[in-house]
Amino acid sequence: MPTIGFLSEGFSSSAIDAVRIVAFRQGLRELGYSEGKNISVEYRFAEGKRERLPELAAQLVRLKLDVLVTYGTVGTVALKKATATIPIVMAGSADPLGRGLVASIARPGGNVTGLSSVSAELSGKRLELLKETVSRLNRVGVLWSPSSDYQLSSANFKDTETAARLLSVHIESLEVRSPSEFDSAFKTATDRAIQGMLTMQSPLTTTHGKRIVELAAKNRLPTMFGQAVYVEAGGLMSYAANLADVARRAAVYVDKILKGAKPGDLPVEQPTKFEFVINLKTAKQIGLTIPPNVLARADRVIK
Repeated sequence: MPTIGFLSEGFSSSAIDAVRIVAFRQGLRELGYSEGKNISVEYRFAEGKRERLPELAAQLVRLKLDVLVTYGTVGTVALKKATATIPIVMAGSADPLGRGLVASIARPGGNVTGLSSVSAELSGKRLELLKETVSRLNRVGVLWSPSSDYQLSSANFKDTETAARLLSVHIESLEVRSPSEFDSAFKTATDRAIQGMLTMQSPLTTTHGKRIVELAAKNRLPTMFGQAVYVEAGGLMSYAANLADVARRAAVYVDKILKGAKPGDLPVEQPTKFEFVINLKTAKQIGLTIPPNVLARADRVIK
């Protein structure tokens, strides 16, 4: 029975990881695999503590598994450092080429392949949707955590700044390095008359997503999130790659590798399905009317 190692920097109990796991299992089932019957999966979660990833990666490598699956860039880096022989399938790693995880998108080489995320490239689209939603929007706060992965976070922030200039929007940096700084970040947003907010994905913002949703509602601040799970929890709206689709596609890579394909020969894919989600109940609570043309573009509306 082939055995897969599954490594996530997230939480075993988080909603985001639950969506990924369910979709990944569904992808395996569609390909004829039944967990516990003809395939086995070893799960490891860092529980939001990235410093644990090298240790967890080493644990999985010692098990001499057939394929390793990982969510998150840092987890992929940890696995690549731990083994150069066991195939690694990324499911949503950011900038795999820039981080040296693959030699090229078309011909990865080595033992890493899978799917990249396009979180940085989506910053402009998120800002555009926020501007279309909020009348006369000219000051936007960007909630981000530079300490989580400074290189990637800085690149995402710069990408947002570029989009802001094209849209004639002024950007205010709202940096948070610990959970205790969220309240002060929102106070700063109020003091600076910020009219809308973008949140950037990081372990810190993901772990405390519920708190961000609560503060956004309390301050009646229209906020764009990086994943639909926050909108389902009461956030205003999100625009992102479909997590479930990415996870299902990861199962396809696992299947190909188990059937003899070399990871270095399998091109890295980018997400093809994106989802714009709006929570109308939240819009009403913060006194915001969603323009009909924006509402018509939503893939999903929560009422």
